[in-house]
Amino acid sequence: MITVKVLDETAPLEAVILGIADSMGGVPKFEKTYDPKSKEHILAGTFPKERDLVKEMNQVAQVFEKHGVKVYRPENIDGLNQIFARDIAFVIGGKLVVPCVTPERKLESDGIQYVIDQVDEVLLPDEHERMEGGDIMPWKDYIFVGYSKEEDFEKYTVSRTNEAAVEYLKRNFSDYKIKAFELVKSDDDPRENALHLDCCFQPVGQDKAVIYRGGFKNPEDVKFLVDYFGENNVFEISKDEMYEMNSNFFSISPEVVISDSSFVRLNDQLRKWGLTVEEVEYRETAKMEGLLRCSTMPLRRTYE
Repeated sequence: MITVKVLDETAPLEAVILGIADSMGGVPKFEKTYDPKSKEHILAGTFPKERDLVKEMNQVAQVFEKHGVKVYRPENIDGLNQIFARDIAFVIGGKLVVPCVTPERKLESDGIQYVIDQVDEVLLPDEHERMEGGDIMPWKDYIFVGYSKEEDFEKYTVSRTNEAAVEYLKRNFSDYKIKAFELVKSDDDPRENALHLDCCFQPVGQDKAVIYRGGFKNPEDVKFLVDYFGENNVFEISKDEMYEMNSNFFSISPEVVISDSSFVRLNDQLRKWGLTVEEVEYRETAKMEGLLRCSTMPLRRTYE
């Protein structure tokens, strides 16, 4: 059996699912692509090549190995993009949630079924309670949730978590405070789209956070987060840095972060905060509007 436990974003990591890029099927058809950044690169002829994605993900696997983290990989399904393991399952407390994702992504869950089968407590939201793990962020007493109200959820393909999902989390995780944030969405412009909450916000260390204000639909939500973490503990990124996925790093512990080597300003700030930054090259993966948090799904972190 596999024991799962995740209470926050930064406690020392013991076990994780890291996605794979093998046999992902080449450049997808434009009409089958839902995020605007992938569309942008398909049109430009710069969509990432499988060999480059595999190389990038192997760098991350090597960092995990260096830090003694147990790594599970999805079983390969030919012709399927299985990079973004975060969205198809997530752990809160001692429960593994396997959400009902879009029909295009349901097959991805089959690749991690061997892990799901080894977990004692698995929750299966129904088809109306739509959510993806990039929008779900446990942080101490809170579960932060990025979502879209019904009008936006029906309007935008990039709206991945709805109000019914927020209510589901309230029912099933009553020990937590559920704080939901409406996100800015665009099917056409990646600079105006927060695909998931981790595309515009992420806690780091013990009490710090990285935020892109423009990803939140309501200014009062940004105020809540700045007040919660404290103004001196918040690092704000620009629209261009959000586009490059600067908020989508990944914490191995409160002291160690994996980040893209091109994130110069962010990585400098993380080091000023006293963190060790393990730099990897993830520029090709970023072309699909996902990065390090998106491609990793923590199963177990250590708590004293």
